[in-house]
Order: sequence, then structure tokens, then C-alpha cells
Amino acid sequence: MTANGADMREIGTLGIYLSVPFCRSKCTYCNFASGVYPAAEHERYVARVIGDLAGAPAWAEEMGAELPRRVDTVYLGGGTPSLLAPELLARLFAALREHFEVGADAEITVECAPGQLAGSMPEALAAAGVNRVSLGVQSFVDKEAHASGRLHNRAMVTSDLLRLRAAGIANLNVDLIAGLAKQTAASWEQSLDVLIESELPHASVYMLEVDEDSRLGREMLQGGSRYRAQFVPDDEAIAAMYERAIERLNQAGLHQYEISNFSRPGFASKHNLRYWRRRPYLGLGLDASSMLRAAGFVTGHEFTRAATVATSIGALAPAGVLRTTTTADLKTYLAGTGIVETEWLSPERQHEEAWFLGLRMNAGIDADSLQREFGIAMVAPAMRTAQRLANDGLLTMDGGCVRLTSRGRLLSNEAFQEFLTTGNGTQGSISRGQNKTKSPVSPGEQIVA
Repeated sequence: MTANGADMREIGTLGIYLSVPFCRSKCTYCNFASGVYPAAEHERYVARVIGDLAGAPAWAEEMGAELPRRVDTVYLGGGTPSLLAPELLARLFAALREHFEVGADAEITVECAPGQLAGSMPEALAAAGVNRVSLGVQSFVDKEAHASGRLHNRAMVTSDLLRLRAAGIANLNVDLIAGLAKQTAASWEQSLDVLIESELPHASVYMLEVDEDSRLGREMLQGGSRYRAQFVPDDEAIAAMYERAIERLNQAGLHQYEISNFSRPGFASKHNLRYWRRRPYLGLGLDASSMLRAAGFVTGHEFTRAATVATSIGALAPAGVLRTTTTADLKTYLAGTGIVETEWLSPERQHEEAWFLGLRMNAGIDADSLQREFGIAMVAPAMRTAQRLANDGLLTMDGGCVRLTSRGRLLSNEAFQEFLTTGNGTQGSISRGQNKTKSPVSPGEQIVA
């Protein structure tokens, strides 16, 4: 077992995230690199992603990074990947299997927008090997969904769930957002009622994120009424909705395992767990992020902190973790410019990430494993910080296990900030488009459902 409780076999495998940024409409709250683009761009985009899949091993070698060939999780996010024509999806998955070894039992997830699963799309997804679908419902109350720019209604969601199950895809997730315009405590209960009655194995519940990267967020910050900012519930009401969701979903057998995620036994998102446990993943497409380890990594040892690796471009990189992010501009990406941010994380940054990603999970952090990974000298100050936060009621410390409390999950941004020591104000480079949490999350870090 490793610092965040993962099987060491995860180190030798890879997760792959493929960004598909196309939407039929742009939701008011959305702050991701997605939009309404001409269908003519779909084929060009898929061809570019396929080219990146083919070139990934050579790129990783040039960077001095280890790129496992064996894949055990795949996630198509966006955007609305199901807007791609079935033949384009088939090409994408064929290329994926051509260049990587996708395990027969791999978790393969595709995000879909309710009411936009055209014709035989459920069957096409199943034929491509998809075994998990995440539906961005956000609200089962029609007026709330429409007010936020969603194109579906409750009946469409019910129909899509039936069609997906009929196609053989039973591992289903539904997203809900607490804090939508015109939402009330009573209407939130209605959404929770329908979610529970649907008997899904997984659910994600997010609190509305307010920032200038979405139209609604800008309106709330600057004033205005076009996107109904005046009807957004206040922070106290949103927090109460979130806490009510935790209570009701746990009672219904959907147990919280991460700040925003709930599942029945055996249905936790394996791909998401890669992010939180800092396991290798490759992100391709618009605004996608990757996390890879240095070449020569030896299973059984987290990092060789004193070592460096030479890359073919003549630079020395510290052995450990490489993070990259691709461009968020579609024209730039299609023109051939891919990665725009590349960073080898220092041991200090890796240690910070271990805390704010690991604390997202209800299982928490094993401090003894962190000490074996980073050394007592680095972990000791963080443990003092943890004790102080425990005294404030944000954490619990049971032996060597450190967890957020219920109050700590509501104030997780504040708690995570306390573990930052580098002063750069960032907490990893997981991209907005790749990781979708509108809930209490770290600055710039969002997790996919």
C-alpha cells in the first residue's frame, strides 16, 4: 500500500484522459475549456488526438518520463464526448487500443449530456467497450436545469438511464449541483428524491463555484441579471444543501468516499482515484493535464529524491513527478501546438499535493507512508499543521491517519491552503476541463465525476 492507500500495482499502469470539448450549448455556470463548435471540426479534432496518442511514447521518452503501456482506466470528458459521431468514437477507441494495452477489465467512462444520446449511441458506446457513463444532470427540476442552460428535462434523463442500462452499461453516475439559480431547499429535496429512486451506483454532488471563468460567475462578481445571478442561493443555503445530500445519500447506500463523490460498494470511480492517489495518467486533447513519473522509476519506491534524469533536449529533471497541461484554445490545438505548461515538481510540491489531494478522500492520509516517501523532516511540519487544524475541528487524527471532518470538507479550501509552503499559490495543474468539481475544492484543482 502507498501513501494514500493505493495498491502499488497502480504505479505500473496508466490512466488516459481524452478531452472532447464540443457542446450543443454552453451552460451558464461552466468554466471549462468547452464550447459550441461546428461539427466540421469534430473529424479534425479526433484526427489530432489520434496523432497525439501515436506520438505519446516518443514524447515521454524525450521528456525523460515513464509512460506505462498498460491502461486500466480511460475517461472521455469535455464537453460532451457523446456528440461525436459513432464512427469517430470508434476510430478514437481503435487508436487507443492500437497504441496502448487497454485491459479487458479497464474502467472506461464517457461523459454524456442528458437528452443528447442520439439514436443508437448507447449501443455504440457499449460496442466501443465503454462500461461507465457519467450524465451531467445538475438538477432534476426542469426550471432549474433550463435556467442554467441545460437542454434536458427529467423525463429525458429517465429515458437515457433506461437506454444505457438496456445497452448493457449499468455503471452510471449522475452529477448534481447545489446552488443553481432559483434552487431552494425544497427543490433540492426533489432532485435528491429522483436521484435516490433511480438506484444509481454512483453520484457526484458539487457546490456551485463562483469565479470569473464562467458567465454566471462573472455576473455574480460584477452584478447583473442576464444569467439570473440574483436568484443564486447564498453560501449558507448552498452549504446546507450539500450537507443534506451527504445525509440522504449515505442513508440510501451511496456512501461518501471523497468531498464530492458517493458510491455503492465497488463502484468508486477508479479513474478519479488515480488523481487523488497521484497515480500516472496521460491527458490528451484540449486543456488536458498529465501526471507521469520519471523514467527509471522502481516499483516499491515512491521517489528517488536526490536523483536527476537527463532528457534528450539537454535538460536535467528531478526524478519524481512531471505535470503538463495542453492549450485551452481549439484553433491553437488544431494547428499543432499542444502542451503549453510543463513542470517537474520538486519534492516539496509533491509533498503538498500528497496532502491536499489525499485529504479529499474520506479515507484520508496515512502519515507513516508519507514519512517513508518524503522523509520525517519534510512531513513533521505538516503534521504540526494537521494538529492545529484538528484543534480547530477541521481534521481528525487517529494514530497515523489524518482525515477532514464534516466541517473540514465544507472549508477544505482553507484547510488545504495551510499545507502550502512554496508560496506559489497553486495546487497542482489538473485542468478545469479535465476535472470537474464545482464544490469545495482547492484553487485551480477540480475532479471529474
